[in-house]
Amino acid sequence: MHKFGPDPNKAFPNGKIPSLCYIKNVITRPNIIVGDYTYYDDNEGAENFEKHVTHHYDFIGDKLIIGKFCAIAKGVEFIMNGANHRMCSATTYPFNIMGNGWEKAAPESDDLPLKGDTVVGNDVWIGQNVTVLPGVHIGDGAIIGANSVVSKDVLPYHIVGGNPVKIIRKRFDDETIEFLLNLKWWDWSAEKIFNNLEILCSGDISKIKTLK
Repeated sequence: MHKFGPDPNKAFPNGKIPSLCYIKNVITRPNIIVGDYTYYDDNEGAENFEKHVTHHYDFIGDKLIIGKFCAIAKGVEFIMNGANHRMCSATTYPFNIMGNGWEKAAPESDDLPLKGDTVVGNDVWIGQNVTVLPGVHIGDGAIIGANSVVSKDVLPYHIVGGNPVKIIRKRFDDETIEFLLNLKWWDWSAEKIFNNLEILCSGDISKIKTLK
């Protein structure tokens, strides 16, 4: 333990919970970028988070970017742009990857529906067995219900669920959401977070609005 909480540079911050891993300390792919304190929890091997980022190929160049203090439950899958097939032709079948002369049908990059980077904000909670499709942006403070398929962007501090996801409700009113987005508590020092933990974890929104 650091003076003001767990060490963000340790893979397993709490020896009593071996299923919980700080992702940034176990990833090896340069095209996956994860902030401090974001964890993946899986008793079948949280250190294997990268296995849950699929169809992710260097030659495409898309990135998975996840912010700080996110909580990601087991069974998540981030499907990246390499899963896309050509849809502008008579067939979507990827003949070229089978080899044996079929390479001549390789698609041009413009033929593939590439949707850019997948971006998860800060303080996002992603429930168990969620699938996130390519190019989706999930806003700060959002909650994704278990078993959901995230096929479109999710607004900050909104709760969504379903296949495809639909808005269930906002977590707070618009004024509070704007306050929290401007507060950006996740960028505070470890000391400042430690000294304000009780308020950050309080259900009394009036207390939260005293923070600066």
